[in-house]
Amino acid sequence: MIDADLATRLDALEKKIDAIHVSVQKTRRYIWWSGVMTFLFFVLPIIGLAFVIPSFIANYTTQLQGIYPGM
Repeated sequence: MIDADLATRLDALEKKIDAIHVSVQKTRRYIWWSGVMTFLFFVLPIIGLAFVIPSFIANYTTQLQGIYPGM
């Protein structure tokens, strides 16, 4: 037989474990969304620049050839 003090302690520990679980889930979601935002605001623009910069350079050199025909 479990005495009353031990049962009370087990109930208190169970409540604390449940609270820790909720906290861990919130932290996990925060880290997940931090990664998603990092991808959206850092990685995607870098990938976009890989396509935009060559177009910009081609346009720029075309303009320079119009100004300086010998280039």
